[in-house]
Amino acid sequence: MAQQIPKYELLPDMETIKILQKFKGERTGFVLVGPKKYFFPFKFIKEGIGFYNFKAKPDDTWVLSYPRSGTTLTQELVYLLANNLDFHTAGKKLLHERFPFLEFSMFNHPEVTRELLEINKGDFLKEQLCREIAKPGYEMVAAIPSPRFIKSHFPFSMLPGLLDVDCKVVYVARNPKDVAVSWYYWNKTVKTQGYIGDFSTFWNYFENDRTPWSPYFAHLKEAWNMKDHPNVLFLFYEEMIHDFPKAIKKVAKFLGKTYNDEEINKVADYLKIENFRNNTMVNGSDFKACGIIDEGNFVRKGGINGWKDLFTPELNKRADKWIEKNLRDTDLRFPFFQ
Repeated sequence: MAQQIPKYELLPDMETIKILQKFKGERTGFVLVGPKKYFFPFKFIKEGIGFYNFKAKPDDTWVLSYPRSGTTLTQELVYLLANNLDFHTAGKKLLHERFPFLEFSMFNHPEVTRELLEINKGDFLKEQLCREIAKPGYEMVAAIPSPRFIKSHFPFSMLPGLLDVDCKVVYVARNPKDVAVSWYYWNKTVKTQGYIGDFSTFWNYFENDRTPWSPYFAHLKEAWNMKDHPNVLFLFYEEMIHDFPKAIKKVAKFLGKTYNDEEINKVADYLKIENFRNNTMVNGSDFKACGIIDEGNFVRKGGINGWKDLFTPELNKRADKWIEKNLRDTDLRFPFFQ
């Protein structure tokens, strides 16, 4: 029996107008979904039912996160560990084909898709990519043969009973200041978002739950509350940066795999940020070639505590108060976060 999507409401008109002036990738409006009021583009109204009724399978492996939390690195790590370190396939096939992003289609406004098709007119492969990413992700992923590897930024409450069918789920989290900085640059970089403001303004949207997949803390807390489930691995991005071999062993154990130190070190070297940034299978080079990524890089600096380069003292005090307030009702804490 089909499940109904959570109740949603349209963002008020005046607020919508202001946000649309800053985020040029969306052209219609936004919705607030469910009791926690998760923030999504208008296209959710059309596609939400398909995502909510997507059929998960027991041999699916999922990587979940709030955006810009180390998701791509975690995807490639999970793929390699689950597939017996198949570097050959990883080096020949794009990550978004091996490990598709379930709901990216929601962020491809029809007008933006038409603009991308016009930019790439006459280039069959680029036109095909622009069309593919605009197709409902639930249809695309449903057609993939098992075992499937799936990425999503949806919170647990908006996903189709992953743990009810024994899927493996790796949730990766990152401290909110570094997330906000990376999310800011990404929103400026990708045409489907098209942000044109400064960081201070962006932080205001982020803090007040007006960037996609927010509220940030509600998202993390849903996953944190599931951290003791045997089919969930809650992983901090900071863990990977601080001691990558240790984190690799942790993920391998969760996936039921065992590798020796030489193999672990080979994985760590393959995923080192300098190598990762230049890896055309993961760095969004195909998106950049057809104009989906407008400027900058999909894979940025990596690392931790890079937020210090962008936060003013005043904004930092404000952020600290916001973080403190949202951690009062949980034992969730961010390791190696200063």
